[in-house]
Amino acid sequence: MTVALQPRTRSALAVYETALRLAASGAPVALTAVDAAGRRRHFLPADWCGGLRIGDDGLLRRCTGPVLDVGCGPGRLTGALTARGHVALGVDVSAGAVRLARGRGAWALRRDVFAPLPAEGGWARVLLADGNIGISGDPVRLLRRCHDLAAPGGLILVETDPPGAGGWAGELRITAGGGTPSAPFRWAYVDADQLGHLADAAGLRVLDHWTEVDRWFATLGRP
Repeated sequence: MTVALQPRTRSALAVYETALRLAASGAPVALTAVDAAGRRRHFLPADWCGGLRIGDDGLLRRCTGPVLDVGCGPGRLTGALTARGHVALGVDVSAGAVRLARGRGAWALRRDVFAPLPAEGGWARVLLADGNIGISGDPVRLLRRCHDLAAPGGLILVETDPPGAGGWAGELRITAGGGTPSAPFRWAYVDADQLGHLADAAGLRVLDHWTEVDRWFATLGRP
């Protein structure tokens, strides 16, 4: 009798770090996120590992004072802010991402955004770019946390999906380059139409919004 061994399920973090490592080395790799209904989204980690993307500069121009980049990944934005003379800290749960960010000259910590962080309540700007409004699968909880991290008068800069894209929260699995799907983890998608409601629930309000090419951004602050 022949017994077929099932491939060991890897954590989503391990799959993500594999994709970053390949992208940082110049190898072409795609990251695919699949929800329980089979709906797919495709991402190119090279976009996170490379230079500034179209739309980044408008985001960075709105950064004044100390900046906290939540889910900084390989440090594209944190590194650019540091190069422009800002005090900027990136935080990410991925050790591999933090190593790449530090390699760009960014100040970065391996830390969960819900864990204790430096200078809580003192950040002039808190960034949630590249879909990071989805961290934890609970955007209201995340926005409340960012509210607490920001200084009085501080702002939260958020990137969302386009209007009409539809919101979603639940479990995802990811694959790198068509490999074995990861273990599930919680995430959320937020479109521009939803943001005002979520901001209200978190004790914030939308102060401004703008678009560049196919990217949508908003500024949130205290009422």
